[in-house]
Amino acid sequence: MELRDKQHFELSTISGDETFRLLDFKGTPLVLTFWVSWCPDCERDLKIKHELAQKIPGDELQFVMIHVTGRDTSTEAGKAFMQEKGYSFLSLSDRGTQIYDAWHCMTAPTTFIMDSNLTVLGRLNDKSSFEELMTAIGKAIQ
Repeated sequence: MELRDKQHFELSTISGDETFRLLDFKGTPLVLTFWVSWCPDCERDLKIKHELAQKIPGDELQFVMIHVTGRDTSTEAGKAFMQEKGYSFLSLSDRGTQIYDAWHCMTAPTTFIMDSNLTVLGRLNDKSSFEELMTAIGKAIQ
């Protein structure tokens, strides 16, 4: 799937100290996940991705999370969640649901697996299995 202009983004980190564009991640396969702090499926999903991120070098696969502030209890909830869990991967703050909507997400978590050219190879939702995730990642890093 080729990206449409509205799917490109420039977002701040959840701490607000840095800004990233989608194009900044071009060159290395990417796992891009939209999430909220109150969601049990998101909590389970982020734990798995955190464990994977610890095992797969960043020059082989990047993990970027987008906190969907417009679907959460507050904009600060994502930052508090990441700190409480000790997750170190990059997490950006959506502007409400702007980027979430542009990517046509319907559930949280929603994950997109992209190759190094940012072509979407797979889309996973809250009911996707670990096997589906690993199959999609395998396609991206081959």
